[in-house]
Amino acid sequence: MMLQHPGEVPASEVSASAVVPCLSPPGSLVFEDFAHLTPFVKEELRLAIQSKHLCQHMSSALDSVAAGRRPLETAVTRAEVAPEEDERKKRRRERNKIAAAKCRNKKKEKTECLQKESEKLESVNAELKAQIEELKNEKQHLIYMLNLHRPTCIVRAQNGRTPEDERNLFIQQLKEGTLQS
Repeated sequence: MMLQHPGEVPASEVSASAVVPCLSPPGSLVFEDFAHLTPFVKEELRLAIQSKHLCQHMSSALDSVAAGRRPLETAVTRAEVAPEEDERKKRRRERNKIAAAKCRNKKKEKTECLQKESEKLESVNAELKAQIEELKNEKQHLIYMLNLHRPTCIVRAQNGRTPEDERNLFIQQLKEGTLQS
């Protein structure tokens, strides 16, 4: 919704109630009321002001044609404004282009970093799996050795000797020199 004042009124004199439809009486809004507007409302206000300026330019061009003046004068003022606006657009596009390239490079670096980290973790994982296999094999070997040794432990236990007795006997034989190699 866009409201306009009749006649030619500069944008600085347009009351807030004319641009922003609300229930407050005309002229009761102050600048602080506009400080908390949403971006959508700000955009609507900007478009309203631009269209008002456009209407003023068109009406002045019609007046110049009716008065016999050339509409070229209005075109010249538009041509004077256009290079400034084009330059602003060009600078903005250039900044946007730089920012987009920067963003792409940052994203590419992050992807490469994540890829390297992934490869590193995969190699660590493979090493750990190999270590697990080695430990499983060692466990199997120890169980096998224990099973081989078990019958001799049973014989000792039946003879009444404990591993402590076996150790003491071995030490005694060493002392006496009776242990033969």
